Amino acid sequence: MNAPAETIVETDMSAFQSEKIGISLEGVGMEFSKPNGAYVRAIERVDETVGEGRFVSIVGPSGCGKSTLLSLIAGLQTPSEGSVFVEGQLVTGPRRSIGFVFQEDSTLPWKTVEENVEFGLKIAGEPRKSRTQRTDDMINLVGLQGFEKSYPPELSGGMRQRVAIARTLALDPDALLMDEPFGALDQQTRLLIGAQVRQIWAETKKTVVFVTHDIQEAILLSQEVWVMSYRPGEILDRIQVELPGERDEAVGTPEFNEMFSRIWGTVRGEAMRAFDAAEGRSRGGDT
Repeated sequence: MNAPAETIVETDMSAFQSEKIGISLEGVGMEFSKPNGAYVRAIERVDETVGEGRFVSIVGPSGCGKSTLLSLIAGLQTPSEGSVFVEGQLVTGPRRSIGFVFQEDSTLPWKTVEENVEFGLKIAGEPRKSRTQRTDDMINLVGLQGFEKSYPPELSGGMRQRVAIARTLALDPDALLMDEPFGALDQQTRLLIGAQVRQIWAETKKTVVFVTHDIQEAILLSQEVWVMSYRPGEILDRIQVELPGERDEAVGTPEFNEMFSRIWGTVRGEAMRAFDAAEGRSRGGDT
């Protein structure tokens, strides 16, 4: 069995000491109860911050708690211990200031693009004039001009995800959380929409936390990548992404390859731990 990867803390955070905090995780842990009365420790103590306006991606082996951590930030679940703060406010449940984009297609197929984008604003009681303007602005931001009257079944998967992003941004959240939003898309579409998401982030200056299995995607999109351990999930490594020029042109450069190898080495070790643990449970169940 492979030994657990050691915690790596190489990032010099002195440059960010005066940075305003967008998201703060203070001693956050999470347990789930099983039908047999046992407990599963999903997340171990996490003490991390995301600077306001920064783009952080989280990678790690399957089942490590990436999506669970995101749901705790969103207020969709309550941590077993510790606290989550967004823009200095304690998170006690879902709220408008925290936007969430899911992997699954969440567009409403019976509503047009513009009706989908304005849906949250309408529910929030936004006046018609302001929500119409906001809807138009967000449709333009995600590059869907000309498709305002189209219905989701008439759009590609990438376009539908852009509708979901526009609908989330329409509410002007302080933090934008994205849980493998490109998981169902082909690689070419992922690259194209990923570049657009990075452009949207550059224009809106939102605090973004992005969960993905794709290491290349994490590096190309982010300012910082967090690598999580196998369950119970901890942050093992934090990598500052500083690439020259256009991100797409950085693939294959020594800087990119060094970061990719560092992240993959940790993820691979943790994935092997997960595999060995599953094999051990299987053998135990057969005896």
